[in-house]
Amino acid sequence: QKYLCSNCNNILKKALQTLCGHRYCSACLAWIVRNNKNAICQKCKEEDPNTLSEESLLAEERAFGDAAINKEISELRVHCVTLGCSWSGIMKDFEEHQSLCEYALIPCHTGCGHVVMRRKLADHLENGCVNNVTVCQQCQCSLASSEYQRFWCQMMELHLAALPSPRELQGCWVWPQASCGAHRRCTDGVFSFQGSKEKIKEHEKSALGAHMLLLLQHMRQLKGTLCSAAKASRGPTPRSELNLENKLHVFENIVAVLNKEVESSNLEILAFRRQSELDQNIIRGLELKIAELHRCLTQKDAGLSSLHKSLLFSEQASYDGIFLWKITDVGRKLQDSVTGRTVGLYSPAFYTAKYGYKVCLRVYLNGDGTGKGTHMSLFFVVMKGDYDALLPWPFRHKVTFMLLDQNNREHIIDAFRPDLTSASFQRPVNDMNVASGCPMFLPLSKLQSPKHAYVKEDTLFLKCIIETN
Repeated sequence: QKYLCSNCNNILKKALQTLCGHRYCSACLAWIVRNNKNAICQKCKEEDPNTLSEESLLAEERAFGDAAINKEISELRVHCVTLGCSWSGIMKDFEEHQSLCEYALIPCHTGCGHVVMRRKLADHLENGCVNNVTVCQQCQCSLASSEYQRFWCQMMELHLAALPSPRELQGCWVWPQASCGAHRRCTDGVFSFQGSKEKIKEHEKSALGAHMLLLLQHMRQLKGTLCSAAKASRGPTPRSELNLENKLHVFENIVAVLNKEVESSNLEILAFRRQSELDQNIIRGLELKIAELHRCLTQKDAGLSSLHKSLLFSEQASYDGIFLWKITDVGRKLQDSVTGRTVGLYSPAFYTAKYGYKVCLRVYLNGDGTGKGTHMSLFFVVMKGDYDALLPWPFRHKVTFMLLDQNNREHIIDAFRPDLTSASFQRPVNDMNVASGCPMFLPLSKLQSPKHAYVKEDTLFLKCIIETN
């Protein structure tokens, strides 16, 4: 649940955490703030609409990038839900997969209006796209790609009509039909490729130039054979021989034109491949730049988050040894303490002087130790500070706790002097020492008593005074 946006309820994208502790996609938060004046966190409303505070007010400048949750999300195991796709991996690789998924439905880029699987786009462009046209270099006719090959076959049939029929050429070769079907093996093996219909189509595309050269070579051989036969016998008359020469010349011209077309196509393909390699290099370079910018942005987000926390601390921090702690939503927090969901609450840190001891309070609303379940427990914690090396140890100042009656009638006051032999008041080695204080600070029955206003509007105030004289 923690990976879901509080607004769109989808996986968080560039997660931002608000002052109330809830998370939003950066785009969702920007949209909410832009379209709602004084927008309130929806999650806060759902949890308890009666305890909304200023922290629930949404604003982009009051939210900070949650680098930790973004990192967790980027490493989540995910899989592609596109029907037929078996890809799985981690979240940070998913966007790249989406742009390459062969089973994803994409619109045809020619604008024909069809939506096809990425893996079937090439077949669609070749056989089904009405906008994918080719212009004939000879007659300037615009034809769909699926019609262009048949057009060439029909054109070839017109030229071949001027040549002797297969029967006249003694059955030495058979020209493909106008439907562009498979080549059939002839008696002298000019066309020797065999295979499935799909393989034959692929072969026809890739070996067009070679086929033309074989035809030209075969016709030349046939010409020599016929000329030799004519000389060796009574053979054809000079006029029929001249007709054969003319027809052969026409066919040679056709083959030459086709060869030029093939050479031109090969050059275009080579140019496209080189351009594609250049484009791929540019794309890789841009991807590296984007990754670098993303890293910089993440670092800046972390820096801004740190500055934001420092600013909040500066606004709340006290430097004179007197600290007033406002605790809101007391009912829910007390219930969380009873159920064990939240054991204790730490206050913001404060100081005994500008360069003095760094300390904080810890409260157990349902009690701790000897006061568990019967009393509210209040403790004092010495924290590791920036100026500990210059301060005298152990900590020896008197500490006074107060629970304020909001009707100003009967404040609860307790005080103690530090046990100088206790580890709680020695110079801290870790972030904070073991807490020390009053486990039976106030009976729970008195906390909620209607005679006093210790809790008013679900809020209580604790005060700590450290004598520094």
